[in-house]
Amino acid sequence: MVDALRPFRHPALFYRGDTEYLDGVVPFLLEGLDRGEPAAVAVPGRNLLLIEKALEDRASEVRLIDMQRAGRNPGAILPSVLHAFAAEHAGPVRIVGEPIWAGRTDSEYSACVVHEALINNAFAGRDLAVLCPYDVGELPPPVLADAERTHPELWGLAGPFISPRFDPDGVRADFTRPLEAPPGAVEREFDLGQLASLRGFAEIWAARHGLRRPRRDDFALAIAELTANSVLYGGGTGVLRLWAEDSQVVCEVSDAGTIAEPLAGRIPPSATTLGGRGLLLVNRVADLVRTYWVPGRTTTRIHFTR
Repeated sequence: MVDALRPFRHPALFYRGDTEYLDGVVPFLLEGLDRGEPAAVAVPGRNLLLIEKALEDRASEVRLIDMQRAGRNPGAILPSVLHAFAAEHAGPVRIVGEPIWAGRTDSEYSACVVHEALINNAFAGRDLAVLCPYDVGELPPPVLADAERTHPELWGLAGPFISPRFDPDGVRADFTRPLEAPPGAVEREFDLGQLASLRGFAEIWAARHGLRRPRRDDFALAIAELTANSVLYGGGTGVLRLWAEDSQVVCEVSDAGTIAEPLAGRIPPSATTLGGRGLLLVNRVADLVRTYWVPGRTTTRIHFTR
């Protein structure tokens, strides 16, 4: 369990409508700006415009990020948005991050919940605040219940209060249980000797299923990174599976490894660290990444839109 006494704050803002949204977000940002704290806003495009307009002449003091683009893969939000901004500043930082909105697919939502849980690990001990808005008029009750488990503090019309259901480690465990690949998936077992040929095989398969360059190159690169990780850290062998869904091609790589660091692929390693950048790269190029594990088995599933 993450220490609730740390200076890091991670409240969820439950709002209904534009007025409640701005009443929660704008004072949070202005208070930080008045204290000289750097601030960033990463929310869906429509809400980004609302905030920019409400901030008026102070909008230029805030970094504005369209979450629908930057956060298309929830696994990229920590390294490419939140951590990237926080790493630029030594002192207190304020961020508004809205990764969950009506319209997210079920797979995207599961990845978002894991992301929200991992924020608590990523910034524990840091003088930083990440406010996460949730639209109670558009999002179903189970989503709001998950927010109570991933956020130690809740904001609503009754004011801020401590969440009695805060349990980010439990949430992460609930949403990282293994799933089975569809029966028609193409399957290839591999070891060190097959790594080079697997990348070419995956690229040809993706081309046949409608994935065009340069995204096809990214798909092959991501597979190369995942299969190399299996050989290096997952017992020397693994299984590659490929299949097509409605508008996406999907790959998953399974091996006998166990993930010991939940932030792997979410926080860039130090410049002096050898390795540790493969999963980070995969999160940055894929449209969706989900990782499932039980002791002795890890599966990473990546989605690319055709």
